[in-house]
Amino acid sequence: MLHIDAALLNATERLCRRFQLLTGRTNVWLAFQLTNLSIVVYFTWAALFFWNRDLGSRIFVGVFSGALIWGLTQTIFKVPVETYENSAYRRVAKGMRNPRRVRDALLRVSFLTLAILLLYPIVMLAATLRVPVAVLSYSLIVLTTVVLYLLACDPLPPCRGTVFEWLRGLRGARTSEAAAPLELRTARRPRSGATKRRRYAA
Repeated sequence: MLHIDAALLNATERLCRRFQLLTGRTNVWLAFQLTNLSIVVYFTWAALFFWNRDLGSRIFVGVFSGALIWGLTQTIFKVPVETYENSAYRRVAKGMRNPRRVRDALLRVSFLTLAILLLYPIVMLAATLRVPVAVLSYSLIVLTTVVLYLLACDPLPPCRGTVFEWLRGLRGARTSEAAAPLELRTARRPRSGATKRRRYAA
């Protein structure tokens, strides 16, 4: 299983580097966005799971969710994603590999095994019983697995994405054409009367 984990990690790193070349966004930025998505999925799962429970359970879940949000604002959300990216850039510039590749290997393998083993039961539950809570639970496992693989990758040096550069060039060309003087724009397009006179003269 460790060989599969290493192969998946290398493939994830290659995909993240291609994504960075296209958009300029690193694997750290992707992991941060997926973490935000997993938090939204978790609160949706908690609301659906405890909606029909007794009042005490709903109060407990509400207090726990509030404490969790406060804890996230003091830890993960307190530091901007650019700080994590700069730390990864400095580590790569020093020639150091990501320590999470080895440190989180067993955790990644555990979540990967869980995601593979639960795929068929979750598909059957979704197809027969249509249980949204089970699908949300499985999506949390998948999101956590993907985030673990993203955090173990190494980014490329800072670069501007080719897609954004192309969009900036396209936008700059449009703005320069719109800002051109009226005489230049009309000079580029001959009037219809002038073209008719030229044809008659010929």
